[in-house]
Amino acid sequence: MNRTNDPGVRTPRSPSAARVLDLLRAAGTEGISRLELAERTGLTPQAVSRITARLRADGLAAEAGHRASTGGKPRTVLRLVPEAGHAVGVHLDRDELRAVLVDLTGTVAGERRAPLDLGAGAEAVVTGVVLEVEALVAEVLGEGRGTTTLGEGRGVGARDETQGAGVLEEGQGAGAVARGVATAPTLLGVGVALPGPLDHAQGVLHRVTGFPEWDGFPLRDALARRLGVPVAVDKDTNAAALGLAVGGERGSFAYLHLGTGLGAGLVFGGSVYRGARTGAGEFGHQVIQLDGPPCPCGARGCVEALCLAAVARGDLAEAARVLGAGAANLAGLLDIDLVLLGGRTVAGAPGAFVRGVGAVLDERARREGGHGGGVPVRVAPGGARAIAEGAGHLVLAPLFGRGDA
Repeated sequence: MNRTNDPGVRTPRSPSAARVLDLLRAAGTEGISRLELAERTGLTPQAVSRITARLRADGLAAEAGHRASTGGKPRTVLRLVPEAGHAVGVHLDRDELRAVLVDLTGTVAGERRAPLDLGAGAEAVVTGVVLEVEALVAEVLGEGRGTTTLGEGRGVGARDETQGAGVLEEGQGAGAVARGVATAPTLLGVGVALPGPLDHAQGVLHRVTGFPEWDGFPLRDALARRLGVPVAVDKDTNAAALGLAVGGERGSFAYLHLGTGLGAGLVFGGSVYRGARTGAGEFGHQVIQLDGPPCPCGARGCVEALCLAAVARGDLAEAARVLGAGAANLAGLLDIDLVLLGGRTVAGAPGAFVRGVGAVLDERARREGGHGGGVPVRVAPGGARAIAEGAGHLVLAPLFGRGDA
């Protein structure tokens, strides 16, 4: 699992090794024996021994003690070494950048935030991302640094190297830190999540609503060249949905994100559904009112335009009703198990949105004669940094055989 400067995030050596690594992660600090790994994977004990030997040699696994056996000598149990690998997850909202550094379990070791103007242009935004990632890696993984530093950046284009807690040593410049990012021994890559539409496979942006100047920009490759590490790019809602799925959310669900915009991440059977061109989940631009108010996407009467207009008026009940109408369409089309709500607007009045969206879904269920009530609605876990954490999983998930988890 040697890192290269290939812009794409790498995958594990083999599906079997990824499965073993995933079981080690799920076992936590208690660990799991080789015999249990063989039973759960269907691999032979010899194959498991070869795989775990490689993982231990790479520093990804370690012994976690012994467990009593039903016969013979006690079994040695193995555990994942969380600090053996790290990823940076970056959430680019329309007005804010949030970056987190996570270990192999997804636990956050450091975080930075900075103002952002997504309309400032590609060069300014890329430079801002690079500076914040450099600073975060220096804070957490740099020589003599702690592991829980929280920094506050100055925003896109800021180059004051004294800003933030312990970002740079005196006399260092941005280039010096960039070399540290590329050579940080445990940094596996950077995941970036932002509003769509975009091409997840190629890391190329399309006409982001309200920011048409981004159309066709190769964000993944631009960042990989500047940072010198693999980079993955996906829509913000997909990243959040990935984080929820990896974190244990079961079944088929929709994550609806209402912040500066409105979008959805869709998970079916534990896997994020992106569609053939990463176009799935453009939830905010379904038209529910013909000849309604114009939307920045060019259509009229979109859920996003109606919902954000109600929020701007302070009418959260109406915003929740509109969001519920869109969620009901989604539930009727896809027959999902659960609706999860997130985003800063939802966070400001979670009860109002859960009640409002739930009421619309319950009414739909009654009309259809459902006996179990409407699709459940609740606030997604993770809070304000759920998308940034999910972006980190864009890098980590392939290592555990969950590239499209």
